Amino acid sequence: MEPDASGIDEAVALAADSDLVVLAIGDRAGMFGKGTSGEGCDSVDLRLPGLQHQLAAAVLDSGTPVVLVIISGRPYALGGLAERSAAVIQSFMPGIEGGAAVAGVLSGRINPSGRLPIGIPDHPGGQPGTYLAPPLAWYSDGVSNLDPRPLFCFGHGIGYTDFALDDLRLSAAEIAPDGTVEVSATVINTGSRQGTEVVQLYAGDPVARVARPLKQLIGFARVALEPGERRRVTFSVHADRFSYLGPDYRRIVEPGEIELSVGRSSEDRPLQAGVVITGGVRVVGEGRVLDTPVTVEPA
Repeated sequence: MEPDASGIDEAVALAADSDLVVLAIGDRAGMFGKGTSGEGCDSVDLRLPGLQHQLAAAVLDSGTPVVLVIISGRPYALGGLAERSAAVIQSFMPGIEGGAAVAGVLSGRINPSGRLPIGIPDHPGGQPGTYLAPPLAWYSDGVSNLDPRPLFCFGHGIGYTDFALDDLRLSAAEIAPDGTVEVSATVINTGSRQGTEVVQLYAGDPVARVARPLKQLIGFARVALEPGERRRVTFSVHADRFSYLGPDYRRIVEPGEIELSVGRSSEDRPLQAGVVITGGVRVVGEGRVLDTPVTVEPA
C-alpha cells in the first residue's frame, strides 16, 4: 500500500535465480480506508495499489516465466503485464478455500472453466464498463484517440484443453412477437484432457427505436466434455428476450431482424445467424420471460 521500493531488487534477484515465478498481487481487504478494496476503500484509477505494477514489471524483466495471480476486489488494469506473463489467474476475492483452489489450477489438478463477469481494462483510466455498449462506445476509430475496449473481455476464460463450436441451427427463420426460436450448436473438446466449456448465446438488435447494445448475453450452458467428445446444446429463446424500453418507456418487442451468435466470450462468437420477428409491435406486460432454458444432449 505504501510507495516503498526497498524489496523490489531482492524480488528480482530471487526471480532471476528461479525456474518459475508465481507472483500474487492485488488487494488487501478492509473497510473505510484500512484496506485497498472493500466498503469505503475507493480508488481514483485502476492502477495496482502501491508499487505492485513496478514490482511485476521488474520481475518480468528478469526473464523468468511469471504467472500472475490477481487477488482483488476490483478489476485492475493489466496492460503491459498480462501480455508478458506466462499466464494470468484472475481470482478476485476467492475466500478461505482460495489458496487450495488457486494451487489446484496452478498445478493442473483443476482444469479451470471460469469466465469473466466483467472486462479487465488495459490502461489505468479505462473504467470496467459494461460490454453492453452501442457502436460508438466500442469502436473508437475516427472518433477518439483512445480505445475503450478491455484487455480481456466479458465472458473470456481459458483452460488446459481446447474446444470448437460448429453447426449452428435455428428452428425457424421467422417468429411472431410472442414466439419462440430454438438455437442449437455442437461443442467439441478438441484437446487432450477433460474440460468444461461455457457455451454462450448473444443477441443483437441492429435497427431499433433507441440505441441498443451490439451484443447481449441471453443464455449460456456449462458443458463437461472428455477429449474428443461432442455435445449438442439447444437454447429455447422467447421473443421477450429481445424486448427493450422504447422512447415512451414501454417495454416492446418490435418487428425486424435479430442477430444471434454463439461463442466462447462476448468477443469470440464464431457462429452467427439471424431470426426475423414478424407482425406488429407488441407491448410486453408484467410477467415477461426472463430466462433461456437450455438442454445438452449427445451430438
